[in-house]
Amino acid sequence: MNLRAALDTLDAPWTPLTVAVVNDYDVRVVKVDGDFTWHSHPETDELFLVLSGALTIEMADGNVQLGPGDVYVVARGRRHRPRSAGGATIVLVEPSATANTGDTPSDLTAVRRLAGSDG
Repeated sequence: MNLRAALDTLDAPWTPLTVAVVNDYDVRVVKVDGDFTWHSHPETDELFLVLSGALTIEMADGNVQLGPGDVYVVARGRRHRPRSAGGATIVLVEPSATANTGDTPSDLTAVRRLAGSDG
C-alpha cells in the first residue's frame, strides 16, 4: 500500500482510511484541516505521525506542535483536540474498533473504511 496514493483518494478532511491492519490495530491515513472535536479514548493510546504540514494537539496541560516526521502518543483517557491551521496529512495507529471521535460522538465521527474496499 502506498500512503501517498491512499491519501490521494481522500476528498474531505477528518475522514480516516485504514491502509493496513496489524493484529487488532489499524494503520490509518487522514488529511486534517481546521479544528477537530475535543475527545478522549478511555481504553487506548493514540499514535500520531505527521507526514506533511503541521499538526497541533491541544491538551489541558499544553499543546504539542508536530511537523513532518514527528510522532506523538496521546495516552489513554487524555482529553485532546487535533487541529491544523494550514492542513496536514497524518498516520494514526490505534485499535481497529476505535472511533475517531472517541468518547464524544459528533458529525465528525467517521465510519471505519478499509483501503481497496467499497466500505
